[in-house]
Amino acid sequence: MDFKELEKRMGYTYRDIKYLRTALTHSSYANERNLKESNERLEFLGDAVLELVISEYLYKKYRGYAEGILTKLRAGIVCEQSLVKVSRSLGIGQYLYLGKGEEMIGGRNRNSILADAFEAVIGSIYLDSGLRSARDFIMKQFECIMEDFINHKAIMDYKTLLQEYVQSKYDKQPRYELVKTEGPPH
Repeated sequence: MDFKELEKRMGYTYRDIKYLRTALTHSSYANERNLKESNERLEFLGDAVLELVISEYLYKKYRGYAEGILTKLRAGIVCEQSLVKVSRSLGIGQYLYLGKGEEMIGGRNRNSILADAFEAVIGSIYLDSGLRSARDFIMKQFECIMEDFINHKAIMDYKTLLQEYVQSKYDKQPRYELVKTEGPPH
């Protein structure tokens, strides 16, 4: 399979294309062909690199935010939905090596497979040329997702945000007092 178009979409050219080939090899394909490796180990590595890069970005950009808020921001950005969105935009599904059964049930479009493959691609870039290249790739792919999430979706739970603010500002736990109860007990 020729990966030139995918590399072009990714904005990254591999030194050793075997890393990309492994990143795109689903376990169903590897099992059918008795291959030593699928993308599962690269997915593990890519997940860690992605969390590191996004954590570092949030830590530096939002210096006044408490750890709890940064954790929520990271979780909202580094989620399956985001990974799938980026994976689809790159067209990763069409390049996957899938086993016959997985191919028959539409594996190229399954969210979990696309998300895992994207994390494996991150791991493959990291192994191919290091953290700087992986960081550049991640930041390019996640730029819109991060800004959209932070600007529109980060403030979802106002009670929690207020509680975290009070704890960080005054170093005290808020005290809640029940004023009134209405309705059936449930």
